[in-house]
Amino acid sequence: MATGPRLEARPEPRRPTASRDAPGALILGAEYRALGVARSLGRHGIRVRVVQDGDDTIASQSRYVERSMRFPESDEARLELLAALALDGLEGWTLFPSGDETAALVARNHRRLAEAFVLTTPPWDVFRWAYDKRLTYRLAASLGLDTPSTWYASGTDDLERLDLAFPAILKPAVKTSFNRLTAAKAWQVDSRAELNARFAEACELIDPDELMIQELVAGGGEDQFSYAALCQEGEVLADIVARRTRQFPPDFGRASTFVESFDAPEIVEPSQQLLREMRFDGLIEVEFKRDSDNRKYQLLDANPRVWGWHTLGAPAGVDFAYLAWRHANGRAVQPARGRPGMRWVRLSTDLPTSVKEILGGRLSARTYARSLIGNVEGAIFARDDPVPGLLEAPLMVRTLVRRLARGNGV
Repeated sequence: MATGPRLEARPEPRRPTASRDAPGALILGAEYRALGVARSLGRHGIRVRVVQDGDDTIASQSRYVERSMRFPESDEARLELLAALALDGLEGWTLFPSGDETAALVARNHRRLAEAFVLTTPPWDVFRWAYDKRLTYRLAASLGLDTPSTWYASGTDDLERLDLAFPAILKPAVKTSFNRLTAAKAWQVDSRAELNARFAEACELIDPDELMIQELVAGGGEDQFSYAALCQEGEVLADIVARRTRQFPPDFGRASTFVESFDAPEIVEPSQQLLREMRFDGLIEVEFKRDSDNRKYQLLDANPRVWGWHTLGAPAGVDFAYLAWRHANGRAVQPARGRPGMRWVRLSTDLPTSVKEILGGRLSARTYARSLIGNVEGAIFARDDPVPGLLEAPLMVRTLVRRLARGNGV
């Protein structure tokens, strides 16, 4: 974490929680992850502004967001806007990037941005080990952690020399733009001919050096797990273990739709070992899949920013966004682990996903209905902040129409 020099000179407030005169937070992004951050901070009296990045704007509808604006497209223009905002009264505010690209922008320009803002993102030399899956897997291999078998090819000629079984998946090592492949997260290929065709298609979207060919780990939603944490130079301050029971799309899951805090001690030590080796500082989610054939937990991804279901933490006893704000601003964070048995749902994507699973015989209607009974944390709807929930459907339709018109997928 980096703290601007003027902020360091400010005295600690006397009140035990933040107040309206405490440094505010500027969230880079306005999708549902950002909405969760805005609510977490706003409920603690912290001022919040949002910079809209891309088509998603739902966070800007929150009662806890006092103002929103658009992010320009180029990185340099974005940095110029942030500098202007600092001069316009936001110096000393805390930056919360909510997406991969904005988090990478902050990490790459860490020193420059730290002169004006408090950062929740580590510098690039730390961040890149979680951002780039090639580096994540290299680090995991050095620690003896299980990962799916992975291959790389610089062109279609290299594909013929790969000794791999099908089905396999094709996925990007980093997410530098939004396109058909990054929208889907991964493409399944069931034959050598399909691999050749899909690889050629993927090369039109991203650099071939950023493509990964990987074995398909067997298992369904009951085998998808995450370890999420707030860290200080690799040491865990607060954490939670969760099972990502349902996701959209059902096969590779660009986003979770139903998540449960869980007790899976098998992934705790490997995750903490990885984070210590990275010396990671800030918020991060480490994803695993338990191979349904051999029951081994395979490390899949690391997301070095707020993740989709981070608001599950608050009812489980770990309010991640607020704790990250406290940590970034040099305030005490008491060690905590999220309680198992809490649930989170994004109904707008969970319902169509589950209907498809029910029609396919992979999920019973009774099991689905029972999962939603009781106290379930909603991703969008909140009693104290109802407008985003009321506007989610029309905003989602508008976003889908725009993406389909551009041919980027949904």
